[in-house]
This record gives sequence, C-alpha cells and structure tokens, in this order.
Amino acid sequence: MNFKSIKAEKTTETRDSHELEKSGTGNLFETIVVLSKRSNQLAIEMKQELNAKLEEFITPTDSLEEVFENREQIEISKFYERLPKAHSVALAEMGEGLLGIDLKEDTEEEAEGDED
Repeated sequence: MNFKSIKAEKTTETRDSHELEKSGTGNLFETIVVLSKRSNQLAIEMKQELNAKLEEFITPTDSLEEVFENREQIEISKFYERLPKAHSVALAEMGEGLLGIDLKEDTEEEAEGDED
C-alpha cells in the first residue's frame, strides 16, 4: 500500500447519512457493511506491514533487565500512528470511486428455496 498517496482525514468527521447512502450501494446498511469489510482489510494490511518492518528489531534474548531504545523503530511506529485510520481510508476510497462494490442479489428461485 502506498501510504503517501492516502488522502483521508486524520481526525473524526461527521458524515451525512443520506450522502453516504447515495454514494455507496443505495442502502445505508449495505454501505456500512461494505465500508466495514474494506476497513478490516486495510487494518490487517497495515498491521502486517508494520509487523514486517518491526521484525528487524526483535532481539533474540528475553531479558527483562535490558531494554534498548532504537530510534529507527520509534520513527517507524510514529509514522504508522500518524497515518489515517483504516475506516477513514475506506471512506476516502469510496468517495473517489476506488472501492468496487459487488452485491449478490437474491433471485426468485433462491428466495423460493429458502421458504421450504
């Protein structure tokens, strides 16, 4: 993920639910589900990248007495803390039209099969 191209809010912003409904799936609840799933994907991806970068600094000893501060490790952690949260990135992606929404629609045959 290219973090320099992220143009999402870093602070909480109130959203108009009607605009959110119109820009998403046409149904507010489905839009929220889609945003939630994308947000979870982004959060997992960010966490994996952070863990991969921090693995370089893991020491093989389990000594509680020695704690070393590594400036590079601190800077990497601060960088990830300053990034916009995953839900803000998902909202920005949806606003820019980068979020693909593929909804399954029930057909009449599937609906009739569920009644039995």
